Amino acid sequence: MKSDRTVVAHLLRRAGFGATAIELDQLTSNKSYEHIVDDLVNPERFVPIEDDFIDRYYYGEGPASYVGKWLYRMINSKNPLQEKMALFLHQIFPVAWGKSEHGPSIFTEIDTFRKVGLSNFKTILIELSKDPAMIFWLDNNENHKDEINENYGRELLELFSMGVGNYTEDDIKNASRAFTGWTFTQPLPVYPYGHYPARFEFRKKDHDDDEKTFLGKTGNFNGEDIISIIVEQPATAKFMIRHLCNFFVEDEPQVPAWNIEPSKNEELILSLSEVFIQTKGDIRLVLKSLFNSDAFKNSIHNKKVKSPTELIVGILKLTGQYNNIKPGLEKYINNLTVMGQSLLNPPTVEGWHTGVEWINSGTLSERINFAEEEFKDINKPGIQEIIKKAEHMGDNPDQLVARCLDLMGCIDVRQETHSQLIIYAEELAKKNRKSKAQLKISDLLQMIVATVDYQFC
Repeated sequence: MKSDRTVVAHLLRRAGFGATAIELDQLTSNKSYEHIVDDLVNPERFVPIEDDFIDRYYYGEGPASYVGKWLYRMINSKNPLQEKMALFLHQIFPVAWGKSEHGPSIFTEIDTFRKVGLSNFKTILIELSKDPAMIFWLDNNENHKDEINENYGRELLELFSMGVGNYTEDDIKNASRAFTGWTFTQPLPVYPYGHYPARFEFRKKDHDDDEKTFLGKTGNFNGEDIISIIVEQPATAKFMIRHLCNFFVEDEPQVPAWNIEPSKNEELILSLSEVFIQTKGDIRLVLKSLFNSDAFKNSIHNKKVKSPTELIVGILKLTGQYNNIKPGLEKYINNLTVMGQSLLNPPTVEGWHTGVEWINSGTLSERINFAEEEFKDINKPGIQEIIKKAEHMGDNPDQLVARCLDLMGCIDVRQETHSQLIIYAEELAKKNRKSKAQLKISDLLQMIVATVDYQFC
C-alpha cells in the first residue's frame, strides 16, 4: 500500500532526522503511513548499530568522541525514533559535562535514554533517579537521612514530571526524604588507567525509613514509591504530553511559563493525556497515537525551528559523506556549540530554550554558512545522487525547483520562497548556459538550504 510522500517526509523529520529521496521511495512504495509509524515505535524490529563497530573509529574519553558516535547513529540508524527520544530525554532531563567531567557516567546516561525512551514513564524516571550522572548533577549523593538535600526532589517535581503549581513544599521535602541513600559508587581514580564508570548504589543505613506524606498519600515510601505516585497524577500526564508536543508537533513557550501560558493545542494535549493515563505512561503507545493523529499530520505547516542537532544531522544525511563510517564526525561538536546546542553540556537544569530562541543574528549566520558549506562539494555521494536525479529537468526552472525540493526530503516551503527559488533557477540557467548542469543544480541546492524555510522542520 502506497502512502502520502509529503506526510511521510514530515513524520521522518519530526520522529527522526529527515529522510533521503531513496528512503522515501522505499517507504512510500510498499508501506502504509500507519505501518511506518508502527515500525518507528518498535525499534526492536531492526538490527541496531553495534557499539564495538563505532568504537573502532571514535575512541576517546571526551565529549567530542561520544558526540561523533551519537551523530553517526542519528545519521544511519534504522531506528531513528530511538535516537530522537534519547535527544528528547537529554533535553528535558539535562545533565552537563561541565560539572563532573566524568565521561563514562554522562555517556552511559545517553545510552540508557536510548534503551528506555520508548518504554513507560515510570521506568524512565526510575532509571533517571538511579543514574550516577543525574545523582551527581543534582546532588542526591549529598542527600542523607540526617541532612536532607532537596535539589533532586524539587527538580523531579518541578521540571521532570509535574510542573509548577501541582505540589507543595512539603511534597518536595518528603520526596527528597524518600530518595535518601540513593547514591553511586565512587569510581576509581583517573590515573593511570583512565576513567571508570560509576554505578548506582542504595545505602540502606542512610535511607530515611520513617513515614512520609506525599501528594495526599501516607506510607513508608522509598524513591520508587514516590515515582509510582507521580506517574498516576493527571498533572504528570498533561505536563509530559506538553513536552512531547513541544518536541514533535509545535514549538511551545519555554517550560517556566507553562503554568501561566496556555498550550498551542489544548485538545491534542488532553486527548494524549488520556492515552498516557490509560496506558500508565506507555510512551510507545502515546507516540503511536500522536503520530497517527490528524493534528500531527496537519502540523506540516506549523513550523518548528530545527534544533542545531536536527539541522546538522539532516544535512549530513542528505550529503551522504558519513553513510559509511569514517573519522571526522567528532568535529561537528564545534558547529553544534556555536549554534547554541553543545550536546552533553546543556546550559542549565531547564535544558536548552527551544523554538525561536534557537535563532538570533549570530546563530542564524552560523546555520546558513554551515548548510551552504556542506553543499559546496558536488562530489559528496548524496549530492551526486540528487544531481543525477534532477539534471534531466534541463532548463525548466519550475520543474527543477520542484524536483530538488522533493529530492532533498520533500521540503515544504512558503509560496514566496518557492517563487524566489524559481527566479534564482532562471538566473542560473542564463548564467550557466555553457556550464555543466551539475554546477547549476549545486548552486540551487545551496540556495535551498540557505532559505529561512530550511531552518524549520
